[in-house]
Amino acid sequence: MKIEDKKRVLREMVLHRRFEERCYQAYIERKIGGFLHLYPGQEACCNGVMEAARPGHDYVITGYRDHVHAIKCGADPKEVMAELYGKETGSSKGRGGSMHIFDTDKRFMGGYALVGGPFPLAAGIAKAIQLKGGDEISICFLGDAANNQGVFHETLNMAALWKLPVLFVCENNLYGIGTSIERSTAVVHQHKRVAAYNIPADECDGQDIEVVYEHARKAVDHVRAGNGPYFLELMTYRYRGHSMSDSRGYRSREEEELWKQRDPIFILRDRLIKEGALTMAEFEALEKETDAYIENEVIRFAEESPEPRIEDLEKYVLAERDTQLPWLTGKAA
Repeated sequence: MKIEDKKRVLREMVLHRRFEERCYQAYIERKIGGFLHLYPGQEACCNGVMEAARPGHDYVITGYRDHVHAIKCGADPKEVMAELYGKETGSSKGRGGSMHIFDTDKRFMGGYALVGGPFPLAAGIAKAIQLKGGDEISICFLGDAANNQGVFHETLNMAALWKLPVLFVCENNLYGIGTSIERSTAVVHQHKRVAAYNIPADECDGQDIEVVYEHARKAVDHVRAGNGPYFLELMTYRYRGHSMSDSRGYRSREEEELWKQRDPIFILRDRLIKEGALTMAEFEALEKETDAYIENEVIRFAEESPEPRIEDLEKYVLAERDTQLPWLTGKAA
């Protein structure tokens, strides 16, 4: 990665971290309802992969820990926060909440609450790309625990059989809610599991964005060249619990502190300082600037946005003005 790209990505990662931390605070203040799954600790994963891909051009789909993925694809942070607040200006008009961020204009095809839900959808998107002859690829982010779903294996089989242009990115944070991967999965290294489907796979350090980028570039190039699917496993760690109700009692504080020594933001920051491209004062100024943006623009936009109207309660539930579904228009014979 070039120096200017690394500095830009550092700025983005700080934004993503501060955004998520502000979400935590807003949830405590009861301004965000429902479930909330946060991303701190895993920033190098999404950012590294999408730096190697084409955000806004390639299609991206993921699970419920989805705020950062949407923003990296180009979704407006203000609209994402408004969605968390349940406001009409949110990316899903306030109807989806944290687990269902969606922005088709940016080709972010959504976060999904169902574990394993994105797998067949990612394959379907890839099949559509293949049929239309486009140069886009489908990128499916997934967690390690989702791989024990039957649909994971069904999707891998069909993706390999049809040579679909889909990249599966496993963000392996070692835990499925409160269960460690050693206690739930016979094959701990997830990239080894796809050998059964003759899919090329790789594993790398998910805390170092430059490492992620290099491995992701190889994976993206493979898929975009028409060689079929690829599976990339990124070893990472979530610094907060699975969700806001998670006390993290199943993890030792020693383990958490060990992983925090490999904070993806600090790894990149320290490297830039060592290269003479950044000073600690500049980094601290960046943090303050980011905090001000989130508070004065992102949070303010969400809090001042209107609530959905009660009159629109049934809106977006059924297809509207669809000539292929006459029974919905009242014109059925």
